[in-house]
Amino acid sequence: MKEYDHKKIEKKWQIFWEKNGTYHAQNKSKKPKYYSLIEFPYPSGDGLHVGHPRPYIGMDVISRKRRLEGCNVLYPIGWDAFGLPTENFAIKTGKDPRVVTKKNTDTFRRQIKSLGVSFDWSREINTTDPKYYKWTQWIFLQFLKKGLAYKAKIAINWCPKDKTGLANEEVVGGCCERCGTPVEKREKEQWMLAITKYAERLDKDLDDVDYLPQIKLSQRNWIGRSEGAEIDFNIVANRAETFSKTAPSETEGHGTHTFSKNSPLGFAKVFTTRPDTIFGATYLVLAPEHELIQKLKKQIKNWSEVEKYVNEIKNKTDIERTAEDKTKTGVELKGIKAINPANEEEISVWIADYVLATYGTGAIMAVPEHDERDRDFATKYSLPIINKPLVDAREITKKVGGKMVTKFKLRDWVFSRQRYWGEPIPVVHCEKCGIVPVPEKDLPIELPKVKNYQPTDSGESPLANISKWVNTKCPKCKGVAKRETDTMPNWAGSSWYYLRYVDPKNKKIFADKKLLKYWTPVDWYNGGNEHTTLHLLYSRFWHKFLYDQGLVPTAEPYKKRTAHGMILGEGGVKMSKSLGNVINPDEIVKTYGADTLRVYEMFIGPFSQSVAWSTESIIGARRFIEKVWRIGFRVQVSKQKNSSGLTLPGVPGGTHTVQNSSVSKLLNKTIKKVSEDIEDTHFNTAISSMMILATEMEKAEIVRREDYKKFLQILSPFAPHVAEELWSTLGEKKSVNVSIWPTWDKKLIEDEEVKIMIQINGKVRAELMINVDENEESIKRRTLSDEVVMKYLEGREAKRIVYVKNRLINVVV
Repeated sequence: MKEYDHKKIEKKWQIFWEKNGTYHAQNKSKKPKYYSLIEFPYPSGDGLHVGHPRPYIGMDVISRKRRLEGCNVLYPIGWDAFGLPTENFAIKTGKDPRVVTKKNTDTFRRQIKSLGVSFDWSREINTTDPKYYKWTQWIFLQFLKKGLAYKAKIAINWCPKDKTGLANEEVVGGCCERCGTPVEKREKEQWMLAITKYAERLDKDLDDVDYLPQIKLSQRNWIGRSEGAEIDFNIVANRAETFSKTAPSETEGHGTHTFSKNSPLGFAKVFTTRPDTIFGATYLVLAPEHELIQKLKKQIKNWSEVEKYVNEIKNKTDIERTAEDKTKTGVELKGIKAINPANEEEISVWIADYVLATYGTGAIMAVPEHDERDRDFATKYSLPIINKPLVDAREITKKVGGKMVTKFKLRDWVFSRQRYWGEPIPVVHCEKCGIVPVPEKDLPIELPKVKNYQPTDSGESPLANISKWVNTKCPKCKGVAKRETDTMPNWAGSSWYYLRYVDPKNKKIFADKKLLKYWTPVDWYNGGNEHTTLHLLYSRFWHKFLYDQGLVPTAEPYKKRTAHGMILGEGGVKMSKSLGNVINPDEIVKTYGADTLRVYEMFIGPFSQSVAWSTESIIGARRFIEKVWRIGFRVQVSKQKNSSGLTLPGVPGGTHTVQNSSVSKLLNKTIKKVSEDIEDTHFNTAISSMMILATEMEKAEIVRREDYKKFLQILSPFAPHVAEELWSTLGEKKSVNVSIWPTWDKKLIEDEEVKIMIQINGKVRAELMINVDENEESIKRRTLSDEVVMKYLEGREAKRIVYVKNRLINVVV
């Protein structure tokens, strides 16, 4: 038997596929198009570890199946290469990020190609290439033209070590995700993108796309759409004389209420989703950043305590403050009270970390009887919890002078970073003209080459130190001007990369409209669970903006979005260099082969879940491929054929005339299962079913050549190299990639036997295996002679027996 030499076979077919452009998508084709997409990788200096290829292989399986189903498939690849890790490396070593990025991408490219992933490498892009980020800058200018890009002074997360602003998702446990330094809050002027203007559509249009339920939920939670009421609560000093007054109550007939004689010191506009609970409000809570607090400083008797708390909260991120499992804290503003406008009762006023200035109005009425968070806070601080009847939401809102509104938790996107390694923002600052966009003809504004990548002590980007680059002329008045020195976040280039794949070499526009119309939207986009919120939201926002400008043909970028789990290190901990548990795929490919790695990564566990790597277990995938190889050798070397055209296994002793029907039936069931499992990303169970089929084929005395070919076709998305080699040795002149995905024979997938339930008086008491064609009388006789049934009958005769074919039989006594 010819030896299975994975090194020779895999190298052979990788050269063949590249030479022949096997995986190149065609911009003109009579075939239906299919656009499958992964999140393009960040090329780190450490190269790939075995967890990285999991999504590439998963979508490769989908893409290969689509080609066999007759589609013109676009499955592209590129590099999301701007960002802090490379900049930090440049600061540490003094190496130019361009050189580092090229080295890293060369390593990643080599490693990915060694896995036989069917990417269209002719469309490779890189976000750090000026030819690419020219168009990222161009899109920014379109935002600026429409008033959706603006500058504002806001409090940002600041890393004092990296000396840069951080997005909320870059802060973990109050520390910088990259360096672990405690994060501070700083007031700084930042570029913003007005994503909030698209909040309603970003929420509503989720109804029209095929995203996993948990992905839609994460999107909607971040957008945070809430319908409710805005109601003004007057703030008064509580030192004044009060008096009692008997008056009718809206909810209780007659009652005693306390009224303040003080004039209001101001008012807090409260946003509530439950105006119907207003009579149960027992205290008011302001965000620690609320503007009223400084205005009422003189009236707040415990100002030092309040000020200390406000300063403590400044360094906490919004995510930390609102985490459900976090203990809520707060401080009462002593010396002032709020007046509930529904009943004129005085209630205490607090500041608390769980109320954000950026959500709603930064003020809430707390109703502990109807809200768990408020109840926990009230219990902790011994505040009143009262049960009051609910009222009509709209009528009370109207009566107290409020209004019904829709609010969103979503905030505008902080779009600038104080870094070197990012896209320069294409504007200049002129003392006479203000902020002036760079003319589109002058794009791209390229990053200058520098020797020092250290951030400035003032909090500005390292670009601020490069006077030759910073000092320029105003495009408008030709006077003295300075370039913007903040750069874009690494989210910028990844918000539209899928569009550039459509037309990656176009120098006149980011992508040709005809090609965009043909290829978009993306049919299936898979990515990590960690990117199903912000990255997905940002790219949907950019796409909708481009759609509004008539630049793309669809309102949504992706038809379908799924997510995969991580591959963890052995023992279930995250793979990391510091833990020394990183597995390099190069070693696995060298020892076991790319096909073995591919099969193992798809077989290791459910694609959507995180799973632990096991080097010991990979041998099972290798043995499976070797088994497929042995079966193929038997089929290939046989030259004997019987009258039915069956290829025999080369066993001495003459000619066989009977086909192995059990293998054919199992093959058809396997084709059906693999076909369905791939669509559900149940890759592990698809492989399991093929392993069972391979075992039966190896046992079988006869394996039809056509049956084995079908087996290779369904195996090829998972193990393309060995499938291609075996397909070729069967005498096929064309690649397995251009064959046709096999269908299954419905007659052959029907079970000969099925299990039916035996009920006695409607309750299941036993089971019975029957032949699908067995007649009803035979089934009834066998049921009545079953030991369990006889026990329940206790000698009684059955009044009636009801049989539902191939499902159940009910004995009525």
